[in-house]
Amino acid sequence: MAAVNAPAAAELLSRPVTDEDESKRRLAYLLSRSLAAEGIGDELIDALNEVLDRPPLAPTCRKRDDLLARLGLPLPERRLGRPVPLSAGDAARIADLFRRTTRQLLQVVPHRVSVYPTEELRFLLALRDERPAAAEALSYLRRYALAILAVLDLMGDDE
Repeated sequence: MAAVNAPAAAELLSRPVTDEDESKRRLAYLLSRSLAAEGIGDELIDALNEVLDRPPLAPTCRKRDDLLARLGLPLPERRLGRPVPLSAGDAARIADLFRRTTRQLLQVVPHRVSVYPTEELRFLLALRDERPAAAEALSYLRRYALAILAVLDLMGDDE
């Protein structure tokens, strides 16, 4: 690292900013914005909604239900229906989309945040490398979707 003495620093700071410097700054800013816009498309939004809008499993308590049935009491009404299971093809398609989105976010995030979100990106990378069993696919995709949303929230809005 080179040391700069006071007269040299004063001379550097007194130089006017040229139009070329300003153009480079503006171009870098606009490129970072356009990268973010390319990474967040309708396909990703639809996949996030598809995963997060599925109703959770209805809580069941088999022992309680058996006890109520033996006593002749009615079983509690379950408002939440059993969700339509996520097919293996849909789970693979969504997981692949989330992995591609992770790759894009890793390139875009440094240009969009003032403080690098180390923990959020570490969690995103851990989810990218995870390969869940078929029975765990929906919960895995929900965690992945929430991690992506957390990073998108940190990046802020284009407007």
